Amino acid sequence: MTASQWPASLGPVLCVVGARPNFMKMAPILRALAANTPVIPALLVHTGQHYDREMSDKLFEDLNLPRPDINLDVGSGSHAVQTAEVMRRFEPVLDTHVPSCVIVVGDVNSTLACTLVAAKKGIPVVHVEAGLRSYDRAMPEEINRVLTDQIADRLYTTERSAEVNLAREGITPERVRFVGNVMIDSLLYNRTLARTPRETLAAAGANPALVDQKSGYGVVTLHRPANVDDPETLAALLGVLREISEHLPLVFAMHPRTRANIQRFGLANLVAGPRLVVLPPQGYLEMLGLMAESRMVLTDSGGLQEETTALGVPCLTLRENTERPITVEQGTNTLVGRDVDAIRVQAGEILSGRGKQGRVPELWDGHAAERIAADLASWLVREMPASSTN
Repeated sequence: MTASQWPASLGPVLCVVGARPNFMKMAPILRALAANTPVIPALLVHTGQHYDREMSDKLFEDLNLPRPDINLDVGSGSHAVQTAEVMRRFEPVLDTHVPSCVIVVGDVNSTLACTLVAAKKGIPVVHVEAGLRSYDRAMPEEINRVLTDQIADRLYTTERSAEVNLAREGITPERVRFVGNVMIDSLLYNRTLARTPRETLAAAGANPALVDQKSGYGVVTLHRPANVDDPETLAALLGVLREISEHLPLVFAMHPRTRANIQRFGLANLVAGPRLVVLPPQGYLEMLGLMAESRMVLTDSGGLQEETTALGVPCLTLRENTERPITVEQGTNTLVGRDVDAIRVQAGEILSGRGKQGRVPELWDGHAAERIAADLASWLVREMPASSTN
């Protein structure tokens, strides 16, 4: 693509975000679209799937994302209600702006909902972070991933195994491009801007000295229903975290769902103590600083598995499976499930200096979004004349 101007016959690209992980992925894409030659016009659509300021508005500030051009203000609800409401509110946006394509990222309800609407209206769909599979259909995200990939017209992958997954599901290689990981684009772009752990604890009213101890400290996040919605499971996990905190202070950035269940199940005593510090949900720059200087991360988050691999920080993933196998095969991630003995043993390995070292995977180099923008421009100019006649 050598033209200096975006073809007048092509509409803008609609970029959809809905929940916290989407923001880190879309920020570098928007920068790359604006820096591409030609500049690719884009509109940012926020579905409002996450509406808490700490989990939405602050991320726009941290990532230097432009304010959304369109906000659907959907809010919370069951999976069915939320998906349906996003679809209902997104359709008029397509009618008004007539985009050249819709870019969706990740695997949240907004990803699938906007994909369905665009596909029904004959508008090409681009899926960033395609092909990741946990092969656990009990995870709502897995359903979103599989269906989005079947419908999408252009699929950008973060790791080679994703291409194998897509081929197994009958998706032709012509639709797929391996470009690298835009989540790591954000991490590398913002690494020098990250808040120091002392700043983060002080701002939350916690003792900053916790992160100055010679032993270092660990970081914890927990939010998945399988881990926090059952009282026995949650109690067991909190119990082993408390044990670990006796050897390594832990900073627990607690999700609202987890906090509510701890109160509901009467488990507050398990997260009380000077060496297990509970913080409210943190902004992107705060979490980046906390992770980068930690000795280990214990999490059930998908994104943190990737970020810790890029940072070279040992990660224990409290899940039975992962849709990001490269973080285990090449990175610093170890799957420990909800097995408290396995958690205890692997944490001990890290504390004794035998944690996984890992390496940074192929194309996790900070330039994935640039590759997406260049390919997208060429593809749209090549494909749109045919699609516009449908």
